[in-house]
Amino acid sequence: MHEAAKAPQVGFVSLGCPKATVDAERILTRLRAEGYGISPTYAEADLVIVNTCGFIDAAVEESLDAIGEAVAEQGRVIVTGCLGARADLVRAAYPQVLAVTGPHADAEVMAVVREHLPAPHDPFLDLVPPQGIRLTPAHYAYLKIAEGCDHRCRFCIIPSLRGDLVSRPIGEVLDEAHRLVAAGVRELLIIAQDTGAYGSDRRHAPDFWGGRPLRTDLLTLVRTLGELPAWIRLHYLYPYPQVDELVALMADDVLLPYLDMPLQHGSPAILRAMRRPAATEAVLERLARWRGRCPELAVRSTFIVGFPGETERDFETLLDFLRSAQLDRVGAFAYSPVAGATANALPDPVPEEVKQERLTALMAVQAEISRAKLAARVGRRVTVLIDEVEAEQAIARGPGEAPEIDGVILIPGDWDLAPGDFIEVEITGSDEHDLWAEPVVD
Repeated sequence: MHEAAKAPQVGFVSLGCPKATVDAERILTRLRAEGYGISPTYAEADLVIVNTCGFIDAAVEESLDAIGEAVAEQGRVIVTGCLGARADLVRAAYPQVLAVTGPHADAEVMAVVREHLPAPHDPFLDLVPPQGIRLTPAHYAYLKIAEGCDHRCRFCIIPSLRGDLVSRPIGEVLDEAHRLVAAGVRELLIIAQDTGAYGSDRRHAPDFWGGRPLRTDLLTLVRTLGELPAWIRLHYLYPYPQVDELVALMADDVLLPYLDMPLQHGSPAILRAMRRPAATEAVLERLARWRGRCPELAVRSTFIVGFPGETERDFETLLDFLRSAQLDRVGAFAYSPVAGATANALPDPVPEEVKQERLTALMAVQAEISRAKLAARVGRRVTVLIDEVEAEQAIARGPGEAPEIDGVILIPGDWDLAPGDFIEVEITGSDEHDLWAEPVVD
């Protein structure tokens, strides 16, 4: 008897944000559908795909290092992802790579794979998760509803990497959501570069799903997703007017009461320089109104310190904004020039040491806010989703905690729990990042 021939093996390295994770899942799914094996090591791989990030200098450096390692260890390398949109940079560093493609280019990547490593099976190109490969745990999944962005923020090069906004048909999104939930997903994390703009490029044209016409917009989408037996969490929302209606849906338990809104700064002058919405007083008024409508609302945001032209007064205005806004979760970054960003031409760059001092000061202010906000939750009961079970504790999240970017809820003890379980807990302790809890036993 002859042994069956071993399937050709493809190694895979994936970097970057959740949107890149979804791209990676689609490529891996196509590879598996066509009969390729996924190799865990360079030594066993016949070629390697590197899915890159290229948003800031640190990400570019990490991506180039990953490409270099793959070239050194295996030799036959395909580069895809955001850095692939800057093919000249990749090829200048590594001219020997087999091909360079941009993001959301699974068809192009597969064409190159087949060229250099013939497919064992005929391609079945419509496979998508959950039938395919997912890089998240089984109980939650990212659901990408659009690509690209129509904004032109001065610090950002996403439109040049991923293009203008292209929304997926609402029926296609809902089909994928239903398949994911049927496969055991308990939380859907809705992502796009600009989630609130979903459908605007299609002029919100109707699409048929389940025998009914549905308008292609975010409100219609989330109302329909809210019919599923799963948590629905939104990411990357601009402060558009429809956020008021989304918060109403959160208050009605259609959506998780979680608002991820990258505000970037608190000084109107710097926001104008960034080409961002500059109505900070209006944002504070809306925050108060949203919290009045939905008291359980958790608000997350990100900020940039040291943007060109940022004065000490601008920075103090940012700190004052943080103290007034009392945000639940904050991420912050020191401004880093990105090749191709129009902000590079702005005058009055902030010295690097000043950027770092301001970043430290901002995070110290936010740490105290976060400590107080979390301490106020002690004694409350909340439904949580179990993420991990370890020998002496379980790790969970509530509605106010998104995976990978926020804190967690730790449940000490040996409980009969499994990832994907929903349980009710009482919060028993806190620090500036995380919470502690115990299950409610009636």
